[in-house]
Amino acid sequence: MKKAKVYIALLHYPMYNKQMEIITTSITNLDLHDIARVARTYDVEGFFVVHPAPNQHKLSKEIISYWQDGYGGTYNPDRKEAFDLLRLVNNIDEVINSIIDSTDKKPILIATDARVYDNSISFKELKDKMQLADEPFLLLFGTGWGIAKEIMENCTYILEAIEPARTYNHLSVRSAVSIIIDRLLGEDWY
Repeated sequence: MKKAKVYIALLHYPMYNKQMEIITTSITNLDLHDIARVARTYDVEGFFVVHPAPNQHKLSKEIISYWQDGYGGTYNPDRKEAFDLLRLVNNIDEVINSIIDSTDKKPILIATDARVYDNSISFKELKDKMQLADEPFLLLFGTGWGIAKEIMENCTYILEAIEPARTYNHLSVRSAVSIIIDRLLGEDWY
């Protein structure tokens, strides 16, 4: 079976808040750690953290530097290895251009959302496409209350929602990334 080239982007702008207004969310330390570790565990090609604010880049670089160049990297080499996949960028166009530079192909954009869209795709359908396609795939994960419509409309597909067997469905983005990546890149039990 062929290994798909899969990239992850964690978006912080443009996001919705509870009132469905466009906002910029903050980068969190736990998101950087946990998503980088998932990306490394499942051999994802790259993990992009997308944020337009220089102060958020500065904060993130301090965290990354500690785990790559500082004591953290010496103390925990596995964490250092996971952080090697992480790249800070200002916008989604930088992500797409970076992938094109690496692969000579434009990635297929897949957004994640809890809502249903006309171009929604099931986990099984997407996993099957990933195993057959020559193009890279870019999975977009949002923060806040979801990715803005303007980004969603530019995606080839919207991945179906994670549907738990309960009425409560308010996962952290870290949890959602872990579940989705396992369903798409993990064992074929799902």
